[in-house]
Amino acid sequence: MRLGLHALGIGDGARPEVIAAVATAAEAHGFARLWCGEHVVLVDAPASRYPYSADGRIAVPADADWLDPLLALSFAAAVTSRIELATGVLLLPEHNPVVVAKQAATLDVLSAGRFSLGIGAGWSAEEFAALGVPFTGRGRGRRTDEYLTAMRTLWAEDPASFSGEFTRFDAIRVNPKPLRGVRLPVVVGGNSSTALRRAATLADGWYGFNISVTDVPERIAVLADECARHGRPPGELTVAVALSDGLPEHLPELTAAGVTEVVVIGAPPPAPDAAVTWVTELARKWIRPDKRPAPPRRAGSTSSRPQRVPVRGHDD
Repeated sequence: MRLGLHALGIGDGARPEVIAAVATAAEAHGFARLWCGEHVVLVDAPASRYPYSADGRIAVPADADWLDPLLALSFAAAVTSRIELATGVLLLPEHNPVVVAKQAATLDVLSAGRFSLGIGAGWSAEEFAALGVPFTGRGRGRRTDEYLTAMRTLWAEDPASFSGEFTRFDAIRVNPKPLRGVRLPVVVGGNSSTALRRAATLADGWYGFNISVTDVPERIAVLADECARHGRPPGELTVAVALSDGLPEHLPELTAAGVTEVVVIGAPPPAPDAAVTWVTELARKWIRPDKRPAPPRRAGSTSSRPQRVPVRGHDD
C-alpha cells in the first residue's frame, strides 16, 4: 500500500520554508506522493454547498493563503528527487486547456517524470462566476471531458489540431512534451458516480476525497462497473483515497478492496522544525513494516458485493 500526503499549499503549508521541510521529510520517511489542491477563489459566505463535509461548508477560511498547486508543486519538486507529485485536484474547466497542457508538461519535465495531474469539475458557483466560466447545466462536465481530450492531443501530436464545443486549435506546437508523452498520468477526483465514470473512460486513476472507510468498497465497485461497461480492465486504474475516518488498522481491508494509495490529510505547523517532527510522527503512525491486524468486522457486513448507496459529489 502506498501512502501519500495532502498537506501543502494552504495556510502554514503555503509558506516556502514549511513546504521545503514537509516535502523533504516526507521523501525521507517513505511517503509515495505529495498532493496539493486548488481554489483560485474563495468567498466569505458561499451559497454553493461543499460536497465533502456533512455541514456543506469548507473548513478552509476564505482569507487563508492558498497557493496555485502547479507552482507549489514545482517548488516541492526543486527540493526533492524521488517523491511523486500530484494536484489533488486542479479544477480543469476553470482553465485554458492549452495553458494547462503546457504547465503540466513543464512540471513533469522539471520533476523528472514524477508528476500526475489530478483534475476535478469543481463545485463552487461563486468561483466559476469570478473566472467568467459557466457553472450551471451540464456544460461543466462536458467542458472537463473535452479539455482533457484536447490536452491529450497536445501531449501526443506536434503539430496538434483539435475542434470541440469549447476549445479549438489548428496545427499548433506546444512544447515541452511530458516525459511519458500522452500517458502523463491523469487522476479524476470526486466521489460522485459521474466522477467515477470519467475516471473509467478518460483517466488513469481515481482520487476519492474525505471519504468514509465504509463507503470505499461501494465506490470502487461502481468504478469497476464503469470499467466493465466501457471495456476497460479495472486494474489499469490507480485508486487513491483520502479518508474522513481512516486508521492505519484499516489498510489491509482497503488493500483488499482495491485501494492502491491512502492519502493522509493534515495541516503542518508553522515552524519548519516542528513540521519535520509532524511528518515524522505521521510516518511512524502510517508507514510501518509490520503487518497490521484487520479491524473488527462491521455489523451488517454479510456480503462480499457492496450494496449501492448514494454518495454526494460535485461533478456533472
